[in-house]
Amino acid sequence: MSEKTANMKVVEGSYAVAHAVMCCRPDVISAYPITPQTHIVENLSQMVADGELDSEFLTVDSEFSALSVLVGSSAAGARSYSSTTSQGLALMYEVLYNVSGMRLPIVMNVANRALGAPLNIWNDQQDAIGARDVGWLQIYVEDVQEAVDATLQAYKIAEDAEIRTPIMVCMDGFVLTHVYEPVELLDKEKAREFLPAYQPANILDPAKPKTFGAFADPSTYTEFRYQQFEAQLKALDKIEKVAREFEETFGRYYGGLIDSYQAEDAEIVIVTLGSVIGTIKDAIDAMRSEGKKVGLLKVRSYRPFPVQALRKALKDASVIAVIEKDVSIGSEAGLVTDLKAAFYNSNIRIPIIGFTAGLGGRDITVKDIRKIVDKAETARKGIEFEFEFLNLRTEIL
Repeated sequence: MSEKTANMKVVEGSYAVAHAVMCCRPDVISAYPITPQTHIVENLSQMVADGELDSEFLTVDSEFSALSVLVGSSAAGARSYSSTTSQGLALMYEVLYNVSGMRLPIVMNVANRALGAPLNIWNDQQDAIGARDVGWLQIYVEDVQEAVDATLQAYKIAEDAEIRTPIMVCMDGFVLTHVYEPVELLDKEKAREFLPAYQPANILDPAKPKTFGAFADPSTYTEFRYQQFEAQLKALDKIEKVAREFEETFGRYYGGLIDSYQAEDAEIVIVTLGSVIGTIKDAIDAMRSEGKKVGLLKVRSYRPFPVQALRKALKDASVIAVIEKDVSIGSEAGLVTDLKAAFYNSNIRIPIIGFTAGLGGRDITVKDIRKIVDKAETARKGIEFEFEFLNLRTEIL
């Protein structure tokens, strides 16, 4: 039996991610249960209880407390982990800034879910997109296997001495957390070789007192923020490098910052992130058989935003159509706005149109992708296009 066959299991997405976290050997895990994230930490708590994982698992009274605990553990030099979703991520908001501002390399899986009100427990990506500016790196995954592999990669990126920045690995709630599918679970020994023990440069130590999260007046505050900004720029190369190192060890590669599908000669390129990519690939295959030159550009790293990589990959497109599961109320949506900004300061002039779809778990179908391509065709002809809520049910407005 080959090693790959031996490690291939049909498991729930949440278990696969929990197994990946176990292979990363966190010293401290702290989380609060919230759907659809709960199964990740349930599995981790069982691994700790069974002695499979030597880690301190701390149950707390809220997501705010969960991340606050990890501020202390990470500052004391412990590799630290949490996971959350939706309202839980929103409750962490103040602490998200503290973590990134203190340059604590915490890794957190975010099981993307809609935010209330109205209450909705299904998938969209509003939670993480709403936290795009808190100073955390953000990686969005297409499927469960990528969620597993990105979790291991995340620690190696975050803990790099030049990066020292927390990271969210974002996976679509229910669509990926609760699906059962074949996954190649990480080999523990290979994971240990790939990810060395955490060696923090600065820790809270009574023998060598230091200040963390100090007061900064106007004469120094800007420079703290600039250092975070600079670290994210350095992370662009690090994300690519770690993805290639992972490929060398485990044989799987998802792109570093971005990836593409049938995009080399595409006239219309669809840009997106997350699990909807599978549906888009099916739609592209069908349209390609009809002679339509449609391709896909997958944004894997949303923060840092890979401006140069996107310009290079999309420069030959006739029109770009962005589809995303979020909306910036009063404007457009996160990804399309960032993409327009990326091209604004270049000499590349391509129509960029945006669609919000799948909010609150509404299905995005192959038929919907065809509809987007039809609208992109009209934009390519120079017809003005407004940002659109795809499949808006006007009869219930």
